[in-house]
Amino acid sequence: MTSYFIRRLLLVIPTFVGVTMLVFCLTRLVPGGPIERALNDALLAGGDRGSAIIQNVGAGGGVLSEAQLDQLRVYYGFDKPVLVSYFDWLRKVFVLDLGISTRYNEPVWDTIRGRFPISIFYGLTTLILTYGICIPLGVAKAIKHTSYFDNISSGIVFFGYAIPSYVVAIALLTFFSSYLELFPLGGFVSNSYDQMTFWNKTKDIAHHAVLPLLSYMAGSFAVTTFMMKNSLMDNLSSDYVRTAIAKGLSFQQAVIRHAMRNSLIPIATSFGSNISLILTGSFLIEKIFNIDGFGLLGFESLVERDYPVVMGILVISSLLFMIGNILSDVCVALVDPRVKFGK
Repeated sequence: MTSYFIRRLLLVIPTFVGVTMLVFCLTRLVPGGPIERALNDALLAGGDRGSAIIQNVGAGGGVLSEAQLDQLRVYYGFDKPVLVSYFDWLRKVFVLDLGISTRYNEPVWDTIRGRFPISIFYGLTTLILTYGICIPLGVAKAIKHTSYFDNISSGIVFFGYAIPSYVVAIALLTFFSSYLELFPLGGFVSNSYDQMTFWNKTKDIAHHAVLPLLSYMAGSFAVTTFMMKNSLMDNLSSDYVRTAIAKGLSFQQAVIRHAMRNSLIPIATSFGSNISLILTGSFLIEKIFNIDGFGLLGFESLVERDYPVVMGILVISSLLFMIGNILSDVCVALVDPRVKFGK
């Protein structure tokens, strides 16, 4: 098993290079890059003078000379061939240098690091609540299949799954924050957060987090719940469960000792993909609740063509996703004794 995971870890390197190279090349090929945006800003700011800039980009005349345009290309890293620029960027990544943000004019790592606490808080809390509620709920629904509890809970869960999470966010914000005024309209903390005691800070964060967390959980809640329910129902109808009961185990003991572990295999398989959600989040939910998380930063960076930040987020999210897949294999091996990884 050790050799298998070593091979998987080694495969992270070529996969990472392939993903980042593809995205890096796309940032150089798509229209409307940072230089074009700078020229468009000059057009909006300068009227006819800005028009002269756009018309003379290739000729070297007008307000900006060819030398000035070359300086812009050097500043934004467009003065070298694509592959040369990519390997220069990759060399810096290996020494933990993600470049300088063209929008914020500060190191990309500093820009990203400021969003870490918020994204990790919402990501980990959503992950813990989803598994902590969905697994017991799925077990209860499987044991009480076709009961009133199962039918009513299925209706509620399906209703939340059918509505997009951003619609759930808008509905919760409108009703509980605007109409009932029970929760804040947005933000991660209150304006007076720094003057609060530790206990009041904790309550303030929790008070702001209730509605965003409900919105985050709306989509994945139904998938995980019914995955657990259906898997457990399949195992409860298996011969080994009936044999365990026939040998004297109670139904509850047969579920906990035998069926439960096998039913967790599909949950363990999807664990890796859910790990990546710790940082990526949802830019729509973050926009609605005014949360400065990873999702909103990535979306705004794409819109503003802040390619160093885009690549920095890609580095973190791709590594997290690949490591999450390896953790999924570990989880499957822990819950399924039949899994034997080859040498």
